[in-house]
Amino acid sequence: MAEDSGVPTPGRQSIIPINIEDEMRGAYIDYSMSVIISRALPDVRDGLKPVHRRVLYGMLDLGVNYNKPYKKSARIVGEVLGKYHPHGDASVYDTMVRMAQDWSLRYTLVDGQGNFGSIDGDFPAAMRYTEARLKRIAEEMLADINKDTVDYQPNFDDSLKEPTVLPAKIPNLLLNGSSGIAVGMATNMAPHNLTEVVNGITAYIDNNDITIPELMKFITAPDFPTGALIYGYSGVQEAFLTGRGRIVMRAKAEIVTSSTGKDQIIVTEIPYMVNKAMMIEKTAALVNEKKIEGISDLRDESDREGYRIVYDLKRDAVPNIVLNNLYKYTQLQSTFGVNNVALVKGRPMTLNLKDQIKYFVDHRHEVIVRRTKFELAEAERRAHILEGYLIALDHLDEVIALIRGSKDPETAKEGLMSRFGLSEIQSKAILDMRLQRLTGLERDKIQEEYKEVKALIDRLRDILANEPMRMQIIKDELTEMKDRYGDERRTTVVHNDDDFTVEDMIPNEEMMITISNQGYIKRTLLSEYRTQGRGGVGSRGVATKDDDFTEHLFIVHAHNYLLIFTDQGKVYWKKAYEIPEGNKTSKGRAIQNLINIEPGDAVRTIMKIQTLTDQEYINNNFVMLCTEKGIIKKTTLEEYSRPRQGGINAITIHEGDRLLNASLTNGKNHIVIAKSEGKAVHFHESDVRPMGRTAAGVRGVTLESDQDKVIGMVCITRKDANLLVVTENGYGKRSMIDDYRITKRGGIGVKALDMTEKTGKLVAIKEVGDDDELMIINRSGITIRIKVSELRVMGRATQGVRVIKLNDDDRISSVEKIQKIDDETTTPGAEAATTPQDDVPQAPDDATDTTSTSDDSTNSI
Repeated sequence: MAEDSGVPTPGRQSIIPINIEDEMRGAYIDYSMSVIISRALPDVRDGLKPVHRRVLYGMLDLGVNYNKPYKKSARIVGEVLGKYHPHGDASVYDTMVRMAQDWSLRYTLVDGQGNFGSIDGDFPAAMRYTEARLKRIAEEMLADINKDTVDYQPNFDDSLKEPTVLPAKIPNLLLNGSSGIAVGMATNMAPHNLTEVVNGITAYIDNNDITIPELMKFITAPDFPTGALIYGYSGVQEAFLTGRGRIVMRAKAEIVTSSTGKDQIIVTEIPYMVNKAMMIEKTAALVNEKKIEGISDLRDESDREGYRIVYDLKRDAVPNIVLNNLYKYTQLQSTFGVNNVALVKGRPMTLNLKDQIKYFVDHRHEVIVRRTKFELAEAERRAHILEGYLIALDHLDEVIALIRGSKDPETAKEGLMSRFGLSEIQSKAILDMRLQRLTGLERDKIQEEYKEVKALIDRLRDILANEPMRMQIIKDELTEMKDRYGDERRTTVVHNDDDFTVEDMIPNEEMMITISNQGYIKRTLLSEYRTQGRGGVGSRGVATKDDDFTEHLFIVHAHNYLLIFTDQGKVYWKKAYEIPEGNKTSKGRAIQNLINIEPGDAVRTIMKIQTLTDQEYINNNFVMLCTEKGIIKKTTLEEYSRPRQGGINAITIHEGDRLLNASLTNGKNHIVIAKSEGKAVHFHESDVRPMGRTAAGVRGVTLESDQDKVIGMVCITRKDANLLVVTENGYGKRSMIDDYRITKRGGIGVKALDMTEKTGKLVAIKEVGDDDELMIINRSGITIRIKVSELRVMGRATQGVRVIKLNDDDRISSVEKIQKIDDETTTPGAEAATTPQDDVPQAPDDATDTTSTSDDSTNSI
């Protein structure tokens, strides 16, 4: 067989080899450009995609104006499909539906009658059930379209013409925004307020060199149809300046108290493009999964009057914290990513605020020029006819005679043209004139109309010759639009989001944190506690179960950090205001619900920290840890400055031991460790070198028996301070610190108290001064507050005095110091239990004040 020469022969089909990569590349580029230009991106001039433009033009063509009766949506969809948009009916109907939804468009363009869906994501009724017509503002988009103001192109079958753009008397791209996904690019443009936009455009026309920051004085921010809040202005500025930005939106929420006394969060406006029903459903799921706590009930009370979502809060919940968590975990806070991509002369471009205004003004200027030329041509045509009328009326008898003498209209027309110098148009108009126009009154009307038309011609010529006049027309028309459709902003801007935190909403008040032996925690204002005399029986402090008692008690400010240390040496973080609030007698809330504590572990000690962000503070302060077996460890606070929800290891705990105390030190303190058998060791902090966070530590004190254990550690921070020791049976005393001689760490210590069967074992050791007061709680929940000054200074080897009266089966659980308040009254004895306490005690100002306490061997949480 002969080889194929590659030359096509007669009768054979010609095959041209091509590179498949080149073919695919070309086909894909053609497809992508078709999507970009003909489907996904809006035109910068009228802010519409082709389908939106065809729907509006088709409705105008069908005659469903704002002042005309509604027509079936199916009729409108059919009109658009059959004439202009050869795609599925769903694409046209969905487009029309969205233009009728007041939660989707800031200024709706279609007036819908029937079920057009809802913000809950409900589908609209079928097109055979709904009706629609144009909104009046949509007709402003179409105004003057028949005056040769825009170019037309053939429709899909070349049987009709459709506009390539609408005249757009209003800046629709800025007013309603747009969104769409093309090939390799996307657009997401925010809506704005008409009044602000018109003011901004007017300012631009007055000064084309105006800067974007100056424009932002008029157009402050996007204005979403659902209202809500714009949280922070930096994203708005970036979007206006560059065409890209991230705008954070927040629901409009209010914290109220119901008639039953419960706190509620009422949401009346939600972020743009958020599905309300889906948001509520997901929030309920988060509440059930305990990712959001403090909400007892959630319901949607929205109606025709507006949106209303109600969150009922639990009694121990902090409303601001719950609201902040809702913003954090739900769509009550969402983000609008601005990406201002639109078609400019058929090419996609990213536009800043000034660009959008400029291209709209350029478009309107072109529309006005073309409209003026059209109106001028019409006016000149009319003036030409009126001039013919006037010539005919001036020679009325001759004109009548000529017409009567002509054998046909064509002869009459030619006679008029030759006899009076008239044009063909004038001659034809005279022949078409009705006889009533020959009366004297009609002649006056023709002359008056001719004067008006001549004046109009002069004005139109002035407009074409005078650009400032054309710009003034743009301003005047925009002002008319503002007067007719302008409204107030719906979206409020909250500035300085970087400086706005939860703490700004929560007073930095002093409060008492209490933790029970079984792990119930709460915070209570100090005003609920009151001072009593030494030896008083105390007042009821906490309502607990028979086998529970308060073990930890300390003073904090609401904005302090709490470092929560557990028996097994882990540490967790909480802000003080995140602790549930309760009154003095309430039980509190299980701490396991606040932190992810591991099974078998328990909270041992809690330390308050001023801040974890000040580098100088966290690098020059240390956390001193002490275990029940006498192991001690020092670590820089910086090691604990990165909070993690699951906690971290603070110290390695050996089997049979547990963490007992954590104290904040400055590296220059003295350390005193006391044991239950009544001895204490005193050494300088420098004897303990800083170690890593997971190190096990070194020996701080030697235990003398299996029954002996460490009951407390004190970091000495004041030279004038004393050491207070308290026994389980309610005895206590204070001694000079110098009475405890300084030794090396790891020793057995010296006697801290003359321990007897009457006093019981040592349970607490504290650093105190005359200005301090003591808060003492026993296992049965009785509290007493006494002044340290009532306890005289004794030798360290003495037995001490009775601090609190106890029942035979009761024991002291917790001891804490608080600072004395001037002019505070002291109420002795049992009567103090019913005497109001008005003064609020102040927490110590010392930065190294710690909040750890201890108890005997039976008192573990």
